[in-house]
Amino acid sequence: MRFDLILRSQHVMTDIGDRPAAVCIKDSRIAKIADFDEKLDAKEDLTLTGSLIPGLVDSHVHINEPGRTQWEGFESATKAAAAGGVTTVIDMPLNSIPPTVNVSALKTKQLAAEGKCSIDVGFWGGSIPGNVKDLEPLLEQGVFGFKCFLLHSGVDEFPASNLDDLSAALEVLVKKDALMIVHAEDSIAIQRSAKPSSRSYAEFLASRPKGAENVAVAQLIEEARRIKGRVHVLHLSSADSLTLIKSAKSDGVRITAETCPHYLSLTAEEIADGATQYKCCPPIREKRNQVELWQGLQQGIIDFIVSDHSPCTQDLKIFEIGDFQQAWGGISSLQLGISIIWSQALERGIPLWQVCTWMSAKPAELVGLKHKGSIAVGMDADLAEFDPNEEFRVEPTKLFHKNQITPYQGKVLKGRIKQTWLRGALIFKDGVMINSPQGVFLVRGKN
Repeated sequence: MRFDLILRSQHVMTDIGDRPAAVCIKDSRIAKIADFDEKLDAKEDLTLTGSLIPGLVDSHVHINEPGRTQWEGFESATKAAAAGGVTTVIDMPLNSIPPTVNVSALKTKQLAAEGKCSIDVGFWGGSIPGNVKDLEPLLEQGVFGFKCFLLHSGVDEFPASNLDDLSAALEVLVKKDALMIVHAEDSIAIQRSAKPSSRSYAEFLASRPKGAENVAVAQLIEEARRIKGRVHVLHLSSADSLTLIKSAKSDGVRITAETCPHYLSLTAEEIADGATQYKCCPPIREKRNQVELWQGLQQGIIDFIVSDHSPCTQDLKIFEIGDFQQAWGGISSLQLGISIIWSQALERGIPLWQVCTWMSAKPAELVGLKHKGSIAVGMDADLAEFDPNEEFRVEPTKLFHKNQITPYQGKVLKGRIKQTWLRGALIFKDGVMINSPQGVFLVRGKN
C-alpha cells in the first residue's frame, strides 16, 4: 500500500501508551501503526522531533456566534483550537443569539458557522423550561445532548431549570439514551451567599461556596438515580463533591464529571483583588482544593479535562472597576489547554499519554465520537506534534482568541504545539494557520 502521509516519532501516544512508531495515513484515516524505522511507501514521510499526540477533543466551548460574535466566533475559535492541538470541539448552546434550544436555532447557528471552521465542530442542544417538546427533534438533527443550568446562566435568553424541569427533560432523554450535561450550582445557596458588589476575591469566593456545588451535584445524582438517565457534571470545582460522585458511580448511577485547566493550575491565593480576568463560575478555589481535584482525576472520579472556553469583550470584565460580582465570568484557554495541563502534570509525575487520555479519548467517549480521540487503526487522522520540553511565556497578542484577555498572561508554560493535522491534512504549523477551513459538522451517532 502507498500511504498518503507517514508521521514518525520516538514518542507516539497510541491507545496503548507511549511508543516509537510510524503512523501511516490513507484516505484521512490511520491505516497502520508500524515500527518507527519500518520501510514504507508514502507520498510524504516525515520524522518529527516532538511527540505525536491525538488531536484533542474539547466538549465544552462557548463560540457565541451568531449574536455575540464580538465575544468569539467560529473562525477565531477554531483557529485557536487548531493552534492548541484541538481538532474537535462541541459548541455550547448559550451565549449565541438565538440559543440552540430548537431546530430553527440550530440551523441558524450552522448557517453562521458554514465555511468558517478550521476543525470539526459538533453542537450541544439547550434544555430550558418549556422546551421539552424540542429535545427529540434536536436529537434527530444530530446534537450530542443537552445542557441545562440549575441557576441563572448569566444570559436572560437561556433561563435556569428547576428540578422539575430537569426531571421532565431527563424522562425524554432516557428513552433515547441521550446525555444531559449540567451546570451544577444550587440557586438558593448562591442567592443566600450573594454580595451586591466587591473587588475582594475572597468575598467573591465566599459568594460561590463549595456547598452550592455539593447540593446541586447531590440533587443531580438523585434525579439520575431515579430516572436512570445519563448525566454529566460540567466544570467541577468543588473537591467536596468527589465523594458524592464516587459513591454514585459505585452504585451504578450513570454520571460522569469534568474539570478545567483553570481549576487545576490557578489558585485563589494568587488572585489579587480587582483581577477580574480570573473570574469564572464556579470559581477558582484554594490550593488545598486543587490538590484534591488532581487526586480525583488520578482516581478516575473526574473523567476528563476540557476548557470551558468562555470569552467576552474587554469592557465586560470592567477592569477599571474590578468588581467581581458584576464582571462577566469566563476564562479563555482553548489555545493553551494542553500546555497548562502538561506544566502541572510534569510536577506530579503524570505521563503525557495520561494527559492525552484526559483531553482526547475520554471527552470523545462521552459524546460518542467513535473515530476521534486516539491514535489507533481506523481512527480519523486528527493529530498534533507536541514538544513537551519547549517553554514559552504567554503573550496575549499571539493567541487566536478574538478577545485576548487571559489570566495566564506572562506565565511560563511548558510544552508547545508545533503542528496540527485534521484528517491527515496539515492545518497549523509553527504559529501559522495552513490551508483554508476544512472542518465539518459532526452528528451524534454518525461520526
